[in-house]
Amino acid sequence: MKRFIQKYITSRPLWVSIVVALTGLFLLLFIFALSLNALTHHGESLTVPSVTGKTLPDVQSLLDEKGFEVVIQDSVYYDSLPPLTIIKQVPEADAVVKVNRTIYITINRVVPPDIDMPNLVGYSLRNAEATLKNLGLRLGDTTSRPDFAKNSVLEQLYNGASITPGTKIKVGSTISLVVGSGVGNEDMLVPTLVGLTYTEARILVEAQGLSLGSVIPSPLVRDTASAFVIRQSPSAKDEQGRQYKIRTGQMIDIWLDVTMPVVDTTVINTPPPEPPKQEQ
Repeated sequence: MKRFIQKYITSRPLWVSIVVALTGLFLLLFIFALSLNALTHHGESLTVPSVTGKTLPDVQSLLDEKGFEVVIQDSVYYDSLPPLTIIKQVPEADAVVKVNRTIYITINRVVPPDIDMPNLVGYSLRNAEATLKNLGLRLGDTTSRPDFAKNSVLEQLYNGASITPGTKIKVGSTISLVVGSGVGNEDMLVPTLVGLTYTEARILVEAQGLSLGSVIPSPLVRDTASAFVIRQSPSAKDEQGRQYKIRTGQMIDIWLDVTMPVVDTTVINTPPPEPPKQEQ
């Protein structure tokens, strides 16, 4: 065969061989051009259907039948939409494209992502609500307690318990807030906190509608909860033994130490004043 081809080439003029080679090459290019249209579906087009707002399982078979390939490009989370809902599509609906075109979609996640709980303490109620909304969290119950910081967030709660900033929670979680209602109008005796543990003092202060301000432990204190209050401001009484008065919502600063101080028993803690009765 090799000798036959060699004899065939050498038995003809060179220009004849060149013409034959060019003719063969032209035929190959012509056949390729004809097949290229078939391979690329030249002239065939489809209108992209609208899939936004539908769930991925509902449109997957529809797009496959129409010759579209589906690729999940991104995912977000909205707690108001069902999982796997299509949020965005590219190309958009009603666009005319070639068959076998890829449609890129953004879907709603099945599992909500984790975020860090923000620190809302000290925020105004309006700002706290806006922050929760921006992070995809919900505002739950809003309760109030007497505090000089009126309309400011005093505590943030998740499932009924206080939640510290930085705690991981799911997007869509509900956060309840405790806000200050301002200082009350009625005077009451300053409670005696000296001699109580920090835990006991906190319970007493909150029960009387007051709040703890600065808590200053000595260098020896390792466990704040069991440390003793050795000083408070304002004091329960003055140098003449007259008891000071305070209003609900105001704060008391305390100093802590590991040793229980001598307690002045002449000052009696009084219960919080009862709200005035409304006339019938």
